[in-house]
Amino acid sequence: MMRFLPTKNSTRTLAWVGIFFAAQALYAAAPAPQSVGWSTLKLLTSSTPATSPVRQLDGKLVSIPGFMVPLEDDAQEVTEFLLVPYAGACIHVPPPPPNQMVYVKLVHGGKAKMSFTEPIVVTGTLKISNVKSPYGDVSYNLDGETVKPYVEQ
Repeated sequence: MMRFLPTKNSTRTLAWVGIFFAAQALYAAAPAPQSVGWSTLKLLTSSTPATSPVRQLDGKLVSIPGFMVPLEDDAQEVTEFLLVPYAGACIHVPPPPPNQMVYVKLVHGGKAKMSFTEPIVVTGTLKISNVKSPYGDVSYNLDGETVKPYVEQ
């Protein structure tokens, strides 16, 4: 009858295998953001029921494409901005309705390159709340984790 006696190398190998699988489990446990379009966001009104898909987004990790309206003057990089569905919103035309604007505040000291015309995708935790901005009332607040260039899929 053969017995397995652990050696220093086999114990070390087992430890690395355990670390590898633990890291994989942690990575797999991170929720993927839900992609949300403006057609969904515009469904929010004062009479939207709590069971509505748009109300179910409150507190969820989401990714929303759109265009940036900076809230900081003369900055190359910004920490807060409005996300809107089309370029130029709020600049030379009346602002979109509140349910078509998202107030974004980047978390963890994050900054994003300022751009009025380049489409972006912002990922973070969405909250349904009334926010006052220089461009009017906003229906959504997003704790932004990432801002990336929009890539059509």
